[in-house]
Amino acid sequence: MAIIWSKNGKDAKKIKSSQIESEDYLQKYVIDNPDIIPVSDIDVGTKLLVLTREFPTQSGPIDAIGIDQLGQVYLIETKLYKNPDKRKVVAQVLDYGAALWKDYDLERFQINLANQISKYSNESLMEMIQKFFQTDENETSIIIDSMSKHIENGIFRFVV
Repeated sequence: MAIIWSKNGKDAKKIKSSQIESEDYLQKYVIDNPDIIPVSDIDVGTKLLVLTREFPTQSGPIDAIGIDQLGQVYLIETKLYKNPDKRKVVAQVLDYGAALWKDYDLERFQINLANQISKYSNESLMEMIQKFFQTDENETSIIIDSMSKHIENGIFRFVV
């Protein structure tokens, strides 16, 4: 299947396929380019901010955690095509969600999230949200409160 790309219906180009050799590269790419996850195709107008990667749980690290402008929490699992475990990926990401909900109280989650964010960014959670969603302090606090309620209640959106 050919993939054709054009901007504003002009200068169409055929995109050559390429292989990604490292899951680490794929995770970093997802953080740097959150628009590759087409959440707005499911919920029109939704924007995804990927906060961090390799978030620790008792079941293993979540490849990436993101939120949208409503505070919905996204657990993102990446798998390379060549990975033989790709058939088990749905169970894996569900297991991560269960571990996150079961093993983390809200305060511990927020501390670990801040620590993980600091590994990959010079910005705080609040700064990341304000910059990405262009919100003021009050709107940002509402997003963080909503995110916290979703974590507390184990309400996640799973992305593979």
